[in-house]
Amino acid sequence: MSRKKNQKNVFENIEITDIAAEGMAIGHYDGMVVFVPMAIPGDVVDVEGKIKHKRYIEGHIARFVEYSKDRVEPFCKHFGACGGCKWQILPYEKQIAYKQKQVVDNLTRIGKIDLPEVMPILGSAKTQEYRNKLEFTFSVKRWLTNEEMENPEIETRGVGFHVSNFFDKVVDVENCYLMSEPINQIRNALRQFAFDNNLTFYNQREHVGLLRNVVVRNSNTGGLMVIMIFGEDDAQGIEKVMSFLKAQFPAITSLLYIVNQKLNDTYTDLPVECYAGNDYLIAQMNNLKFKVGPKSFYQTNTDQAINLYQVAKDFAELKGDDVVYDLYTGTGTIACFVADKASQVVGIEYVESAIVDAKVNAEMNKLNNLKFFAGDMKDVLTDEFIAKHGKPNVIITDPPRSGMHPDVVQTILRTAPERIVYVSCNPATQARDLEMMKEYYTVTKVQPVDMFPHTHHVENVVQLIRK
Repeated sequence: MSRKKNQKNVFENIEITDIAAEGMAIGHYDGMVVFVPMAIPGDVVDVEGKIKHKRYIEGHIARFVEYSKDRVEPFCKHFGACGGCKWQILPYEKQIAYKQKQVVDNLTRIGKIDLPEVMPILGSAKTQEYRNKLEFTFSVKRWLTNEEMENPEIETRGVGFHVSNFFDKVVDVENCYLMSEPINQIRNALRQFAFDNNLTFYNQREHVGLLRNVVVRNSNTGGLMVIMIFGEDDAQGIEKVMSFLKAQFPAITSLLYIVNQKLNDTYTDLPVECYAGNDYLIAQMNNLKFKVGPKSFYQTNTDQAINLYQVAKDFAELKGDDVVYDLYTGTGTIACFVADKASQVVGIEYVESAIVDAKVNAEMNKLNNLKFFAGDMKDVLTDEFIAKHGKPNVIITDPPRSGMHPDVVQTILRTAPERIVYVSCNPATQARDLEMMKEYYTVTKVQPVDMFPHTHHVENVVQLIRK
């Protein structure tokens, strides 16, 4: 078989033996590593792919030769076309085992960390309907089966999730298992209402169309928020949609809309109009309450977030007189969570609106030992800032997937807290950051936590003690 670089070939009878980062399945062919999606260990497949850098092959499954004995039937009819929940074919106990392995592999291979015994991963009690937020996209192009493509009169508009590797095409979702009702009722009713009233769906290439996105959030205190995002500033069309939602779904406690005529889907910089009800939800964690606005970051698996934050609090080993810095504090959830065991907590976050919410959350929970500051972490967390607000003996950091800026790591090292608790949604960047700290700190505890069943994503909490 030809091995010309980037030429597509079919590589036959490849046994899948492992799962790599980002959920890709791994096999081997003639000394090369093969990466392929939508397979699990034990599958034997023919792969259509390309040789990359003479060391590995990337491709997709051309044919299943043999199915793994561990494979289970996917519970969702949209599996395969939809870009989410790609591990439905893997039993949950296997999913979390591979996530635990992913954490260990990243910390040892990337970070070259000497690990203590890693604690067993905390699985999610709910593996369906565990999310409190979902966003769906309206599109003039939906995923069509081969049979549908042969029908020139088929409806091509849809509302759902993006198809993998297609920015302008969606899977028209009929039923999603990620969130409890009325999530499906709202989305399906909106679709039918749009069809019946000839409302335009968004065209991601030409950037025209009224209906662009719909975001649904719920809370464990009974609140329900719906945010309609319109691609055109059409007052009549907007009123038609919003009045329909208000009349059809009286359970909505927060009905909002945003007009987004930008060339990207971000809306954190756009004004939010409150059509009916409140402009926020109230969520609860243990005895704490949190205000969640339309732009607020809040952990999307509420029940598991409580477990995640409890691990972080336990790892902090607070004695009551500690000064704690909570880096990337978001809306202050972790800061509020640990405040009863600290003398002072200082939270820092880039998003200014999140800091506004954090201050409200502290006040709502009658916590007067919290201070919050907004700004880029590497600019705010300076030696002068620490001198002014007190030297922390504990730092809790929960950065985005990209990890911490090297300047932030260096400031932490100069500050030299006794303990660091590093909460991460990306063990690879966590491992990179830990490598920069390992000369001065020892990793003493590691606790993986599964926040997103049926995906490859895994959270990890690490305790570091100053040498």
